[in-house]
Amino acid sequence: MPTENPNERLSRLIKKLLKERALSMRQLGMLTNIDPATISRIMNGKQPPKQKHLQKFAECLQVPPQLLFDEMYPDSPHINKEKTDMYTSLDTIQQTLQSSNLFDFDYTTTRVKQELENYERYAQTTEGEKRIHESFASKLEQIDSAGPFIEQLTDMYQQFCNETIPKEERAVLGGALLYFILSTDIIPDYLFPIGYLDDAIAVELAKEKLMELKRKT
Repeated sequence: MPTENPNERLSRLIKKLLKERALSMRQLGMLTNIDPATISRIMNGKQPPKQKHLQKFAECLQVPPQLLFDEMYPDSPHINKEKTDMYTSLDTIQQTLQSSNLFDFDYTTTRVKQELENYERYAQTTEGEKRIHESFASKLEQIDSAGPFIEQLTDMYQQFCNETIPKEERAVLGGALLYFILSTDIIPDYLFPIGYLDDAIAVELAKEKLMELKRKT
């Protein structure tokens, strides 16, 4: 039995939502400022929608972006409808990004590495350290998530609070924590369920760097 094109599922949902809101396809194009030809290709399965398309459709139709994403990728790994069970390795993160067709894993990882270097430097300042202590708990409450990723972040915070650990290791820990707390996301958080994948990448990169540092000592 042939696999249904995910665009067809998305197309059906969008048409249903348009009908409920008494909107035409032409009006959808005007309201989202997306080229009608692009919308037509997406609806006909000739072009996969990009993240920005899903977001604009969701805003126009007044539904969560997650609803459209789930329609496109119902079998995407690690989706938890109740809470986000976060990601545990770069391999699973890569698989999820590839399944979404929305982000390039290598490019995203390179961007995260660059951001981490900046945050590692900031973590070594009095201001950066204060920001971590003041904001970490509230950020966890804000995302209301559970799973290995959150456990790893909590463990990193506990290690960071231990001022006797080597300076280099503490900087790496602080960099990952600040990325989680402050980063202007490379992958927007609204794109559930992959919105926190760049934060998960940051955690995994920090873990790898910590292992390298410990091997050298």
